[in-house]
Amino acid sequence: MIQKLFSYLIPVKIFKKKSQRSKMIEVTWANGELVLDSENTNYSYGSLQRILRYGLRNISYEAILKMDHILLLGVAGGSVIKTLVDEISFKGKITGVEIDPDIIKIANEYFNLNEIKQLEVVIDDAFEFVLKTKDKYDLIIIDVFEDIKMPNFLFESFFSGHICSLLQNKGFILFNTMILDESHNVRNQKYISEINPQLFTAKMLPRIEVHNELIIIEKLT
Repeated sequence: MIQKLFSYLIPVKIFKKKSQRSKMIEVTWANGELVLDSENTNYSYGSLQRILRYGLRNISYEAILKMDHILLLGVAGGSVIKTLVDEISFKGKITGVEIDPDIIKIANEYFNLNEIKQLEVVIDDAFEFVLKTKDKYDLIIIDVFEDIKMPNFLFESFFSGHICSLLQNKGFILFNTMILDESHNVRNQKYISEINPQLFTAKMLPRIEVHNELIIIEKLT
C-alpha cells in the first residue's frame, strides 16, 4: 500500500472525524503502522502501545498468561488488547469499557477490534461501570483520557477504593497517567500514598515516552 510506504517518510492521515466525547479523532499511517490519535495526543498504537506494553512486561507476561479475566477502562483503538492477544497470547476474557461509541466504530473498521472473540466491549462511563460490576478481575488496566486531560474521579480515593475491591487475590492494577506539570506529580504521589500498604504494594514507573507515568498496584493476598 502506497500510503503505508510513504508513512516512513511523513505521517499520512487517512481518516478524521469530530467526536462528541473526544473532540477530533484521526487515523494515520505513521512509520508503517496505523495509529489512532486525538487532537493533541496518541490514543492507540504508536507511543501508547509502547507505554502499556512496558507496564505489562513489568507485571510479567508469565503472570498475565495465568489470568482469567482482564478489565480495560478506556478502549480507544484497542492497542493494549492487541498486545494481550497477539503478543502475549492471553486466552482469557477481556472486558473493555469505552464511553465513546464513535471510537469503537473506528476501532472496528480500521483495527478489526470486533474480530477478537474473547473481547466484550461495553459502552459506558468507567466510573459508572466500576460501581455496577459484580465481577472480580485479575488485572485492571486504567487508560482513561479526554485528549490530554484525565478525569478527576480517577484519582479520588472513593474510586480507587472501588477499583482495588474488584481485584482477585494477587491481582494487579496498571494505571496510565500523564504528567504535564508539577501539580500532576503531586497528584500521583498523593494517589500512591493513599493505597493501603497492608493490603497492596504500589510503585511508579516514571517518565515513559516523556510525559507518561505508570502506576502498578498489586493485591498482596
